Parts: sequence; C-alpha cells; structure tokens
Amino acid sequence: MKKYCLGLLLTFCVQQPALADVELVFGIYTSDKATAMVKQFRPMLNVIESKMTVKLGEPVQIRMQISKNYQEGLNDLVDGKIDFARFGPASYILAKEAAPKITLLAMESNHGSKTFNGVICVHSDSIIESVSDLKGKSFAFGDQNSTIGRYLSQAYLAQHSITSKQLEHYSYLGRHDKVGTAVATEQFDAGALKENTFKKLVKKGAPLKAIAYFENVTKPWIASATLNEKITTSLKETLLSITDPDALKAIKKDGFLLATDSDYQKIRMAMANTQFFNE
Repeated sequence: MKKYCLGLLLTFCVQQPALADVELVFGIYTSDKATAMVKQFRPMLNVIESKMTVKLGEPVQIRMQISKNYQEGLNDLVDGKIDFARFGPASYILAKEAAPKITLLAMESNHGSKTFNGVICVHSDSIIESVSDLKGKSFAFGDQNSTIGRYLSQAYLAQHSITSKQLEHYSYLGRHDKVGTAVATEQFDAGALKENTFKKLVKKGAPLKAIAYFENVTKPWIASATLNEKITTSLKETLLSITDPDALKAIKKDGFLLATDSDYQKIRMAMANTQFFNE
C-alpha cells in the first residue's frame, strides 16, 4: 500500500532501511562452535561499530563471516573477501607469507601480557602423568594450521623426545573443543588445546586433566591488504582504545596492545621446526 507524507501534497515517500556508509566484513574461523563464536565476538564488533562511527563521522556496519576451517578463513583474508580478521599466530604468519601487505592492527592483551597457554591433556582417570608417557599412545591435534593445536604442541612433544613415529597414531580434529571432547570420551589418549577451552570443558564436567602447559602468543587482529588506509588506521586506533568491560569479557581478554611482526617470531620458528616432530 502506498504511503504519503502529510504536509507534502501528492509526494510519494519511498521507505527504505538506512544503509551504512561504511560496511565491513569481519572474518573468523571456527576454533569452537559457530554459535559460540558469534556470542563471543558480536559484542566486540558492536563496540567497534559505535566507536568508528563517531571517529569517521559516518555510519559503520560490520558483518561477521565465520569460515568452516582455518584455511578457508586465511584464504578469505588473502583474497580480500573479508576486511579484517582475528587469527591465531600461525594463520597470521601463513597469511603474511601469501600477502605481505596485510596489516597488523593490534594483539589481544591477557592481563597486560602478550602470552597465554596451550594445554596437553588426558582423561582424568588416565595413568599418563607426563609427556614422556605418551610413547605408543594416540594423540588428537586441532586444525593443521592451528598454533596451539598443531605447531606449538608438536614442537613441545619433539622437545620431549616424542615424535610422530613414537605415537600409536594421531589425527587432526579441527576445533579445540572437539579435541577436548575426544580425549574426555577416550577416543584418544591425549590432545592439545587452548587453556580457556580446556577450563571451560572441565567446568562443564568433562573428565580431563592437564599434563603439560606451553606458552603461546596472543592472537592478532589483522587488516586485509585491500582495505582503505583511512579505515585501517581507524580500526587500529579503535581497537587500542577499547575498554568496554562486557565486550572484553566476552573474548576473555582485557584490552589490546600494539603489535609488531617480531612479536610472532617465536611462532614462526616453531612452524619452521615442524620437521623434528615428523622425523
């Protein structure tokens, strides 16, 4: 039915939803269930939209795109299908190799630190007490591009004289929560996952215990090489200024820190040394 504006004789008013002047796509891959990822990151994206709208003087709208795996998410950033992303350190390094002009916006702060932990866990009833007991056992890794779920955990195993040949078998399960669940249900003797997911599963009653911890670097937020420089600068300034307690609590961090490529050199070295696990 046609609608007319009162006071404007015979003038037809076409009612359409207002469109954002700046539309951005934020990319993330499923390190946990997709529904959990939306719940975790939508509050932060809402804050970024609000702050950037004020900063740029024009409406900003951010759509979230969740990739089904790490490689798809990485390809989307490299190909410019998404404007900015939150990656694990290993995915950042791989993306940087493929697209050297991508920009580090910031890295997450973990109580003021640039590091957090990965965990190697076993079933709570397991007789396995240390990494050295894993010889002849089965092991669950995460995604093949995962920093904790593959590169750092394999480096840690190799440093403790456990190589792929000494395991009975191993598999890549993709998500951190799948690794924890597989170990809790005794499909695998041990597995590697991020500490936050480990703690969340244990809190829900999963029968898991940690036998080792290893240090990782906090996650970087990255802009595509194709993103407008003005928007990239605004995004960086916005992230570094965020103090909203609810948004930060949702991602389990307390803010953002300046990031440089050298912050991820430790991860780059671990990735280069993967061959020691495969010997």
